[in-house]
Amino acid sequence: MDRLRDKIIPVTAILAALVVVWYGFAILLNAPFQRDLDRRAGETPGFTEFLGKTLSQPKPTLPAPHQVAQNFFENTFMRKITSNRSLVYHGWVTLSSTLLGFAFGTALGILIAVGIVHVTALDRSLMPWIIVSQTIPIIALAPMVILLLGPFNTPAIVTKALISTYLSFFPVAVGMVKGLRSPEIMHLDLMHTYNASPSQTFWKLRVPASVPFLFTSMKVAIAASLVGAIVAELPTGAVAGIGAKLLIGAYHSQSIDIWAALIAGSVVALILVGIVGFAGRQVEKSMGGRPA
Repeated sequence: MDRLRDKIIPVTAILAALVVVWYGFAILLNAPFQRDLDRRAGETPGFTEFLGKTLSQPKPTLPAPHQVAQNFFENTFMRKITSNRSLVYHGWVTLSSTLLGFAFGTALGILIAVGIVHVTALDRSLMPWIIVSQTIPIIALAPMVILLLGPFNTPAIVTKALISTYLSFFPVAVGMVKGLRSPEIMHLDLMHTYNASPSQTFWKLRVPASVPFLFTSMKVAIAASLVGAIVAELPTGAVAGIGAKLLIGAYHSQSIDIWAALIAGSVVALILVGIVGFAGRQVEKSMGGRPA
């Protein structure tokens, strides 16, 4: 109970502070437009009325937290999940490509890490290029991938998944390299003393030692995969997905819809990271690990 309280109180305090700051900036940024509206209408509202109008504009520069919360609630719980206005529907479209890209990225990252650890030439030649690859802006890479795969009639979900793979494989590869190299020299010498083969050393020593590193990197990778899926929806002209929702909101200056979609993406990321973290704890527990 004390551990739970120690986690909830700081997070709640930070969230409360963010909401207060958010309201302050909403008033500051929306006030000039509201003054202009009042001047054109020949109105001189009082301070309280002016604040109310500032925080209830239909297309504000920065929507207030209660506007975003109301939009998020309506489009999540009050609409059918098949509706193109439902955030659940858009979230599922993005989630499907996220999970596929995450699976591709995790598999690719593990394969690269195994190769780097066991082949010195790959360690010296491949690792620098992997690091350099992450300096390429994903927003510039996405149109290139779409253009290259277009003539092959590649399904949209695969195209978006490949872009997610590009972002998600890197943390897995780096984390697994660190994990596979984490066993101490003494433990490696002990395996050599037992006359263990390289494959036995790999499966019985290196892989178990890398599990905590793997799941830690997978939590970063799943969030990066979601970002990749959202970004991939922007240049593809997608009509469904969180990225499409953001793009449509930008076209029609629906700032409240944009922020609600951002909150939806954050909720999806929080759930995915939580699932990966829970799976990691269960795997470590089954391997005899002690809870932190």
